Amino acid sequence: MLEALIGFGALFALVLVRVPIAIAMIIVGTAGFAVLRNWNAAFNLLGNAAFETGLSYTLSVIPLFILMGNLLTISGVSQSLFTTAHALLHRMRGGLAMASIVACGGFSAVCGSSLATAATMSKVAMPSMRKAGYADSLATGSIAAGGTLGILIPPSVILIIYGLLTEADIGKLFVAGILPGLIGVVFYLIAVYLTVLVKPELAPSTADGVQVKKQDLYGVLAVLGLFAIIMVGIYGSFFTPTEAAAIGAAVALLIAFFSGGLTFSKLYSACLSCARTTAMIFAIIIGAEVFSNFISYAGVPDALLAFVETLDVNAYVVMLVLVLIYVILGAVLESLSMILLTVPVFFPLVASLDFGTGILSDPEMVVIWFGIVVVVVTEISLISPPIGLNVFVLRSVLTDVPLRTMFAGILPFWAADIARLALLIAVPSLSLMLL
Repeated sequence: MLEALIGFGALFALVLVRVPIAIAMIIVGTAGFAVLRNWNAAFNLLGNAAFETGLSYTLSVIPLFILMGNLLTISGVSQSLFTTAHALLHRMRGGLAMASIVACGGFSAVCGSSLATAATMSKVAMPSMRKAGYADSLATGSIAAGGTLGILIPPSVILIIYGLLTEADIGKLFVAGILPGLIGVVFYLIAVYLTVLVKPELAPSTADGVQVKKQDLYGVLAVLGLFAIIMVGIYGSFFTPTEAAAIGAAVALLIAFFSGGLTFSKLYSACLSCARTTAMIFAIIIGAEVFSNFISYAGVPDALLAFVETLDVNAYVVMLVLVLIYVILGAVLESLSMILLTVPVFFPLVASLDFGTGILSDPEMVVIWFGIVVVVVTEISLISPPIGLNVFVLRSVLTDVPLRTMFAGILPFWAADIARLALLIAVPSLSLMLL
């Protein structure tokens, strides 16, 4: 147990000195396992983790969904979604910020990446909001917060990884993510409404409308159709998640082609971006595999379970403590790394908790509910200082907007996320009623 604590300390120290999280986990996990066993066993562990991850058929779903999102980005459907939402909401104060959130929710439904959603929508929505006289804080805050929906509304790469870690049904995880995602959209809209109600100077009373063209309607229908194909196909057991990702990528390629936005250079850029993102994710998965094996061999999950059993506290109290830990970790760790590090440690504990009668009396429902809670907490980490990856993605695109302004604009949405998280914990059926 002492070795594990030293390992966590060493990992955070390496992260603080800007060692990439994947490399840090590999170094600490390999060295820690060598201390507990021997160097030969440690190097075998590292080699097996890299080999099995690289050749995993199940993990091939990740690059396929990433490619699907990249192809949809170049197809221009993001602009269609924003234009349609703009036409519906522009008469309201703060309507363009609301339109950005709705468009982010729609785009994330076929993208699956929070960072890609935020980066894409910043280029689409920010010029319109600036032209209409929106404050940079509200404009960037709405885009950064709306982008977080990309990891919850299916298809979600984070939910896929959680499903692989816990052996949960990915199709059920996708369905469970729909209603919490929609609740997130509603809560963000409420956050915009209340913000401009308190500070009306942040947004004009109305904005100029736009004309919705046939091409925009086709773009919206394409998004809805692709989302339906993926969800009905997976949940109806017509094809596996991996096959759904392949079909989704093929349909996205057709959408990009018929939209007129597909060129050889853009296709090359989409594939190259997919390869880079996939390499980064796989490196983190390999590092997490090595580090989690070290932590498990050190006995951390068993020790944590034994400690909680001695406390004899309510299962919901344990959940609140875990959520607090996630919120704290989210301020210093990248979202994917946080899930890969913590789920192998916390999941056995949550699976052993007694939530009494009701919907959580079914262990499978507990696994799915915990997954949704974890992803919502991860969404919060994406806009929490000092890391807040979505904020830094916007900063890389909007170099003239200070980070201080962006984080100030995030606060109402951060509060909305906390309220949603509390609601999902208090009422688990909100995550599970569609199953």
